[in-house]
Amino acid sequence: MGKKSRVKTQKSGGGATSAVSPKDMMNIISELLQKCSSPAPAPGKEWEEYVQIRSLVERIRKKQKGLSVIFDGTREDFFPELMAWAAENGASTEGFEVANFPEEGFGLKATRDIKAEELFLWIPRNMLMTVESAKNSVLGLLYSQDRILQAMGNITLAFHLLCERADPNSFWLPYIKTLPSEYDTPLYFEEEEVHYLQSAQAINDVYSQYKNTARQYAYFYKVIQTHPSASKLPLKDAFTFDDYRWAVSSVMTRQNQIPTEDGNRVTLALIPLWDMCNHTNGLITTGYNLEDDRCECVALQDYKADEQIYIFYGTRSNAEFVIHNGFFFDNNSHDRVKIKLGVSKSERLYAMKAEVLARAGIPSSSIFALHCSEPPISAQLLAFLRVFCMSEDELKEYLVGEHAIDKIFTLGNAEFPVSWDNEIKLWTFLETRAALLLKTYKTTSEADRSFLEKPDLSFHFKIAIKLRLAEKEILEKAVASGQAKREYFQKKLEEGAPLPKYEESNISMLENSVSDSKLPIILGKLEEADEAGEQELKMTEALSEVNAGGNVLVNGDSKQLNGTNTENEETLHREESAMKTDDAKENVEEITECNKVAEGQS
Repeated sequence: MGKKSRVKTQKSGGGATSAVSPKDMMNIISELLQKCSSPAPAPGKEWEEYVQIRSLVERIRKKQKGLSVIFDGTREDFFPELMAWAAENGASTEGFEVANFPEEGFGLKATRDIKAEELFLWIPRNMLMTVESAKNSVLGLLYSQDRILQAMGNITLAFHLLCERADPNSFWLPYIKTLPSEYDTPLYFEEEEVHYLQSAQAINDVYSQYKNTARQYAYFYKVIQTHPSASKLPLKDAFTFDDYRWAVSSVMTRQNQIPTEDGNRVTLALIPLWDMCNHTNGLITTGYNLEDDRCECVALQDYKADEQIYIFYGTRSNAEFVIHNGFFFDNNSHDRVKIKLGVSKSERLYAMKAEVLARAGIPSSSIFALHCSEPPISAQLLAFLRVFCMSEDELKEYLVGEHAIDKIFTLGNAEFPVSWDNEIKLWTFLETRAALLLKTYKTTSEADRSFLEKPDLSFHFKIAIKLRLAEKEILEKAVASGQAKREYFQKKLEEGAPLPKYEESNISMLENSVSDSKLPIILGKLEEADEAGEQELKMTEALSEVNAGGNVLVNGDSKQLNGTNTENEETLHREESAMKTDDAKENVEEITECNKVAEGQS
């Protein structure tokens, strides 16, 4: 979309800098694939691994210089053609135009007054690039035989885009020509710019994004060079890392789910013209009209002529915006940082706590979020912390007795504390945990604010610093909130104040308390982020075996490509174990602190 599409004009190359033999290139590709498929590095070694992978990628990019497909002219030159193509194929093109804005880059500008909730933009299905249209394209034969393409629609869409870009007769060429030639996602950051994100919580997602992209590229490079069904793809002679990075970035910043024609499933799609809209706070105003078989968008608010038309991308954190869209959104009311929490299995009361949490539908170990709003925790996190900090007698009240089941439903309701002592413990824990996380940053918030005042900061440097500053500000608010709540409940305890009583009729479900009605949406977005990781794991598990000679066995018995040859399956298990171990090590200090709080007065 517009705001995530800042573009640097790419000059046409004059061919590769030096002749590279297919064998030499395949050797480097194999080295990259092996490196990206090795077990997760030991804690503290992630940066070292990133630099090593990046070094291999840069070697490949140097040898491929000048081989990518490039259109003559600038992106802006092709917008009139895009509008004409859209009009010819049934899309709305009246009332707005594509324009360049100082802050966001290209977007849509109203050419007349548009009222809030007015339907002003629609795009018919035939204009959309989807996984279904990919199956019916030149990519179809390979798709039918490659498990990765079948398992990961975003990769299928990326290859669909690459194949259509290379076809001078492609139906979608007027759209493809208007896509940015580069993006501002961390895949395009210089090494020094990524370095500025090292202490940020989001850095692990940045590392994973780069490693996964490099692994996918290496795998598909071999597929394209060796698989019989790839012989007719217009990529065999020129499939560069820059090509793949561009394609996955185009998809990552623009993909949306739409229903299939029968309405029974959803599929991924690129939506021309609509994806030029930039983001602002608000509500989702885009839907799919199955009766007319088109994507429709109503105005988020009143727009005057010459004003920019915005849409709401969803309840995404700034980490998600930076990593997946390439921009930082100031005053993001949905910003949050992830926090890993779990009840230690070695704890004496583990079984009881795990049972209470299970009855509440909450896992005993999970990733929650600290929000920029007040209170900083969701109902689910409040419920988890209450159980985490319960004494044995308190746990029994939620496990046995006539009202045990009813009491489960009050766990996430701020109005009904378990006990004043329990509230003191959980808010003390939150204050301690957030303070510990703050100590992991190498700079202070004040230092970051001063840094942002420098006039010569690159765009990437600026969003990196803004992201780590936003994380710290959320943690600082959590510390302050924890302290204030702790002091409040300490006063209640000292005063001997009675606990609020509840009646069965006014028991509130978890999602109706503490946070607002947007809670399920926010959690859903966090789950989407986790699903991205699960998708990548599916890819790893589905990767076909690549033998030492570089041949790809797509139709044979596949093993997980997480090592080399026959060791692939074993290596994947080692990597999964290492990941679990790393998560456990990361939480040892904080969980120990919480156990001290939870059990100190039991």
